[in-house]
Amino acid sequence: MEHLFDQDWEIVPAGGATGEAFFAQYQEQKLFLKRNSSPFLAVLSAEGIVPKLVWTKRMENGDVITAQHWLNGRELNPEEMKNERVARLLKKIHSSKPLSTMLERLGQEPFQPEHMLTEVETGLEFDLLSLPVVRQALLFLQKELEEVRQDEYVVCHGDVNHNNWLLSDHNQLYLIDWDGAMIADPAFDVGMLLYWYIPEEEWPAWLNQYGVELTDNLRLRMKWYVVAQTILSIQWHKGKGRFHEMNHWIEYLHKVV
Repeated sequence: MEHLFDQDWEIVPAGGATGEAFFAQYQEQKLFLKRNSSPFLAVLSAEGIVPKLVWTKRMENGDVITAQHWLNGRELNPEEMKNERVARLLKKIHSSKPLSTMLERLGQEPFQPEHMLTEVETGLEFDLLSLPVVRQALLFLQKELEEVRQDEYVVCHGDVNHNNWLLSDHNQLYLIDWDGAMIADPAFDVGMLLYWYIPEEEWPAWLNQYGVELTDNLRLRMKWYVVAQTILSIQWHKGKGRFHEMNHWIEYLHKVV
């Protein structure tokens, strides 16, 4: 990274799972750098969903480096996920034609529920399948598969955890970390957010801010995707040897099912 800048720039890893992100600083100038981020980033920047893209450079080895404004700010806390601004930004994302057009140009096909069910079924290890709650959850997914099919597919973030919502010092809200972006049922994002952060009695009011009504079908679709996501989380943490987190999600599956 250093040869992109004069020697006075300080460049440090930004952490994260991929090791592809860096912070760069020179006096008052601060940038967030990422190696080989998707061309999707340019559209997200133009839509005001992520901090502004400053430049993109292709390296001699074929890598593409992007630089965004590094904003002072903080992630949202769980309580703030009830905020109307969160609902409105998520609706803006789900309604954006430029975002969906770009993902389609990049070759994204709609992520159908049967794709997710296949992912769950093929990824489950036998000892997890021996747990009654996992078997019960899997039967629910199989039984309700036909009922959760629908025609509205939008750009979904895929991980609307409060850690991915950035509130800048200038009070601008962003949704960051788009590596898992997909074209999917909006219930994929909305269900995760409501189940994790919003008391059930407040769902109708939150969804009203988002711009839809809580129907029986939406309720079923949200539960279906949350159950599937929870099983995948259990398997993922088990694969990483993170048994405390695995047990946390098993307990959570009991609540949801």
